[in-house]
Amino acid sequence: MKNISFGLLFLISFVASTQSLPKGFVYLSNIDASIQKELRYFTNNNFIGQPIDGYYKDVVIVSEETARALQKAQQHFLKDSLSLKIFDAYRPQQAVDHFVKWAKDLKDTLRKQDYYPSVPKSELFAQGYIASKSGHTRGSTVDLTLVNLKTNQEVDMGSTYDFFGKVSHPYNKVITEIQQKNRMLLRTVMLKNGFQPYENEWWHFTLKKEPFPKTYFNFPIE
Repeated sequence: MKNISFGLLFLISFVASTQSLPKGFVYLSNIDASIQKELRYFTNNNFIGQPIDGYYKDVVIVSEETARALQKAQQHFLKDSLSLKIFDAYRPQQAVDHFVKWAKDLKDTLRKQDYYPSVPKSELFAQGYIASKSGHTRGSTVDLTLVNLKTNQEVDMGSTYDFFGKVSHPYNKVITEIQQKNRMLLRTVMLKNGFQPYENEWWHFTLKKEPFPKTYFNFPIE
């Protein structure tokens, strides 16, 4: 009887967590559990240096169409002992608002040397690094990289994720030839699987046929 009760409670808990998402959204792990994640905004390891508003659980949420497209890309990479690794996916508007509030506080430069050493914080808006709206909030944009499954190390892309600078532009020529090839491999496969790249960030891709092109969601990540 105890086992039945426990199983029932587990089922109720599972259903409740999945039903909390708006229609059309899924937990990526329910579609493809092989895709790795490091949800940076759930941790202190990001350009602000603290967990971001709206990130309450270490889970990746995306539109179902995006999840299916990522699954196809992942199958391509697995053949070469590589895996996608997600840094960010769906991002609630409250998180974007947190970024905006932080950007206006010019005294808070805790992670400047790691993420924006050459950009004055006062110019983050003007240079396009911070904005009041984000494609992530529509649920079909992802920030990601590749991991070598033989070494379990991230593939060298020439700059860190979320680095504010020209070295993060996909076609930047300051990086090495190998780093350029790694970026182009990621870009090529993502393009083949229905994603559109962003010209200022090698890690940023949006599903071309996104299901919610004009809707900015604000439900929390939990």
